Amino acid sequence: MRKLAIILAAALGAGAAMAQQPGADQAAAMKMFSSAADVQALIAKAKTDRKGDQPTVTEPILRLAPYSANLEYRAAVGPAAVHETEAEVFYVIDGSATMTTGGKLVNEKRTNPENLQGTGIEGGTSRSMAKGDFLIVPEKTPHWVSAINGSVVFMTLHVKRPLPTEH
Repeated sequence: MRKLAIILAAALGAGAAMAQQPGADQAAAMKMFSSAADVQALIAKAKTDRKGDQPTVTEPILRLAPYSANLEYRAAVGPAAVHETEAEVFYVIDGSATMTTGGKLVNEKRTNPENLQGTGIEGGTSRSMAKGDFLIVPEKTPHWVSAINGSVVFMTLHVKRPLPTEH
């Protein structure tokens, strides 16, 4: 088991701290498998945890530093976003929605050093997404779930992109 933890940590670049036998804190921070039943339980939990007209409730599906696959339950349109240093992968677990990408954020504001938010997107390309569909949004690209048909459940994964190297 120790060798497996060392190999995984080295392969994913998780750092020297993860390259040891996982302690209680590390084991809690790692979740490398979720069954279909686990995902259904997370959807039910997200529905229960949603407060008022809260647009998004997020639950962790898998975790292995520095990666985290999250379940996003969306029952209302929320803000548009730009992640300046991360691409974001979307997979529709259930439901359907319209995703708008590109264009320009409306009423842009900085939420933290690496992310921007807005009330919507001007311009851009809209596409319908339904159960089983995938979408990748490159870093620095505005994106917005601009319409939801009832509710939609996504699996999302944020992926840091390495800086280009000069040759």
